[in-house]
Amino acid sequence: MYVRSKGAAIFALLFLLPLTSVNAADLGGDCCADLEERISELEATTARKGNRKVSLTISGWVSEQIVYWDDGEEQNVYLTSLGTAFASNFNFKGEAKISPDLSAGYVLHVEAITADVYTTTQDNDNGTGGLSVLYSYWFLKSDKLGKFSVGKLSPADDSAVVALDSSGTLQAAYWVAYDVFGFNVRGNFAANDSLTWGNSSSCRGYGGGPGDCNGVPLNVVRYDTPVLGGFSGSASWGEDDNWALAARYVGEVGAFKLAAVATYSETTDSGQGAPDGGALEYTQASVYAQHVPSGLFAQFAFGHLDQNENPDDFPATDTYYVKAGNRLKLVPIGSTIPYGEYLHATDSAFIRNDNGTATTADDTGRVVDGSSATFWGAGVVQEIDAASMSVWLRYRDHEVDVPGVDTEHIKTVVFGAFIPF
Repeated sequence: MYVRSKGAAIFALLFLLPLTSVNAADLGGDCCADLEERISELEATTARKGNRKVSLTISGWVSEQIVYWDDGEEQNVYLTSLGTAFASNFNFKGEAKISPDLSAGYVLHVEAITADVYTTTQDNDNGTGGLSVLYSYWFLKSDKLGKFSVGKLSPADDSAVVALDSSGTLQAAYWVAYDVFGFNVRGNFAANDSLTWGNSSSCRGYGGGPGDCNGVPLNVVRYDTPVLGGFSGSASWGEDDNWALAARYVGEVGAFKLAAVATYSETTDSGQGAPDGGALEYTQASVYAQHVPSGLFAQFAFGHLDQNENPDDFPATDTYYVKAGNRLKLVPIGSTIPYGEYLHATDSAFIRNDNGTATTADDTGRVVDGSSATFWGAGVVQEIDAASMSVWLRYRDHEVDVPGVDTEHIKTVVFGAFIPF
């Protein structure tokens, strides 16, 4: 984005006005009034900031996809957004120097969701939509002391595993069942029982699933340490009942690009699924490695969800995920990236009952001991360097095993694109 002064507008105008309207003999009379009018027109169509001491950057991206799905009983094709955190958005970031080592700034991130993939179902091809604020916070940042942020932002472990992935396949594939998240699992469930694919390996109300629990922005206070030798840490606390810690490493060892993270978080908020008088506890860890000369990459991730008060004796849920592929230079427009992925979760299914109204494990829902969820997929991403754009085609197969219930797989084929600005 460019912020033009009046003088810059005049400079631009000299090139925009037809040369035949300006000559040395008639620069007088009504010409100046016309010049001022044209300057006003230019300034009226020029974005500009209100505070000259604070920089302003506008960025964002547009992301949409076409989804074919087959749940064993029905087939259809939907057009959807990518869902919150990856949906189309515009982002305002401002920053100003207080001293050579200290700056202050803000972030306002607004999503423009056309059809939310997380709330799309077999009976609703649009999901929810509209404008919503994903982030709104201010920060103080120092190279020596770290960064302190206050407002609606990611807790320390939000998307921590997802953020490690620098393969170029992140928009196409990560460890959440996003394409079919709100879809019902087809099966001979008992009366008033239901299961969605997002709950086939559930966070029990504590964010997404199968992975990335505590994976949504909250009203928090967060501190990020400076980076030292590739290592950094984060801590957050918010809403009186949520706290999280994270440790990260990003660096290079020989010909390998390496990244790793380990996190822990707790919530005592019943609205996030915490049991009465207790807490949900989530631990996750991941390693990403890429061999730079060949382009080969792999990511491994693990998540463990449990609760410290457990009157119904719900089992702990473990989730394992792996993705691997290769960044190839097959065409001049950009890298071609084939990949494959596999996820498996144990003791994972969260069954809702009471006509499907339960939202947490403490609200007439239950985590089924002996259940499991698996999905596998493959795809290819094509980068288009001239537009900083990515397009992808992928296939996924989801299955869930619930003791005593015969369930159907659901399969998806998706074509999508992502273009930043």
